[in-house]
Amino acid sequence: MTLAERARRVIPGGVNSGQRSIPGLLDLVITRTAGSRFWDADGREFTDYHAAFGPPLLGHNDPEVTAASADAAGRIGLTGVAVTDGEVLLAEQLAELIPSVEKVLLTSTGSEATFHALRVARAATGRRLVVKFQGCYHGWHDSVSLNVISAADRVGRPDPTSTGILPEVLDATLVLRFNDPAGVRQVFAEHGADIAAVIVEPIPHNVGALLPTEEFLRTLREECTAAGSVLVFDEVITGFRHALGGYQAICGITPDLTTLGKAIANGAPIGALGGRADLMDLFSSRPGGPVFFAGTYNGHPAPVAAALATLRKLREEPVHEHVFRLGDRVRTELDALYRRLDVPAVVTGYGSVFVSYFMPGPAPLAYDDLLANDTALFVGYRRHLIGHGVFELPLNLKRSHLSYAHTDADVDRLVEATEAAVKRTLAEGGPSDLAHTSTMGGAAAPTPGAGPTPNAAPAKGVR
Repeated sequence: MTLAERARRVIPGGVNSGQRSIPGLLDLVITRTAGSRFWDADGREFTDYHAAFGPPLLGHNDPEVTAASADAAGRIGLTGVAVTDGEVLLAEQLAELIPSVEKVLLTSTGSEATFHALRVARAATGRRLVVKFQGCYHGWHDSVSLNVISAADRVGRPDPTSTGILPEVLDATLVLRFNDPAGVRQVFAEHGADIAAVIVEPIPHNVGALLPTEEFLRTLREECTAAGSVLVFDEVITGFRHALGGYQAICGITPDLTTLGKAIANGAPIGALGGRADLMDLFSSRPGGPVFFAGTYNGHPAPVAAALATLRKLREEPVHEHVFRLGDRVRTELDALYRRLDVPAVVTGYGSVFVSYFMPGPAPLAYDDLLANDTALFVGYRRHLIGHGVFELPLNLKRSHLSYAHTDADVDRLVEATEAAVKRTLAEGGPSDLAHTSTMGGAAAPTPGAGPTPNAAPAKGVR
């Protein structure tokens, strides 16, 4: 019996996240990672552009990060009381680097950070509604677990990623179109007095890369300020991968709260929530704070040490220069490749992130533009990349990442393998088994006292 078969006997689906069960890769077992590579149980070597959805900006098992984490683990264990020196140092650095952060609390995951951001926003404002945007993902919790990668017939109505969410929770979330300032102004005109928070990925990377317009982000800031609502930037992906100050330092728009994760510690399990001091002081970590905040593993010494080592390397070495240069090269050369093959494609991304949508231009601005993407070609060529020892996640709309460990030779190999994989996919007509290759949408909206209701009527707050 193989390891994958053994896993399926004792782990539902054989994996510990719904985003890891990949059609066509159900027998993949990874045994080692290093730099820009990983190896499987069959001894195959892959150049990794998936990069665990983005955390290892420095590359897998960066020696300095690994050493710092091991040193901390050998020096101090989890105490669950008071604060450690590492937590203080990390909090000080986050407050120094991120424009919006005056005070900060550490979590174990990005989902926890976004959960606490919305909880404290509702507590501070006394309001009910949360605004999110189609195509943005903010974690697994109920308030925002809807309308991410939706089928065409589910855009514009509630599209929960899971069953088991209370209808009244979904009804308290208003879903808008990304990059639509007029829609933002309209929803504030209608509901502004009851909007506790607007949460947004400044670049929606969970659907590849939708680049924001300056007017859109500025409108979010203006409307939240005018209505007294809390603006939350979910920088779990963009934070540190795009700049030491997050995307907010690039776009010049300062939110009230910022959530962080992934690249903060090069893959170690840590997240953070920071922002205005008056909001952060509402948490129960400050005696008398009315908003409960807890977590046994928050500020665990080993991940904190990994984060400190990661930030030190990001500040002292030309990490961003390297990955941005490679990113520009990948996007330029892939664009030229598709033009040469006469394949309609839009190659986009930001910095170290890249994605090829197989659709006519111009570059997409909102999720509904992405409905034109050729899913069969998108998934098909990525499946064929595997035979060339190159790994991009074969799920629809998923982005790819470069790290400090990737080289120009890796890019050469990527472009060559992509040409061969695309040609083969076109010749074969693309795969027909596309079930479960577009994830994060399509769960039945719950109805009290009834079973699943796949044809549930639109909620009034979804536009």
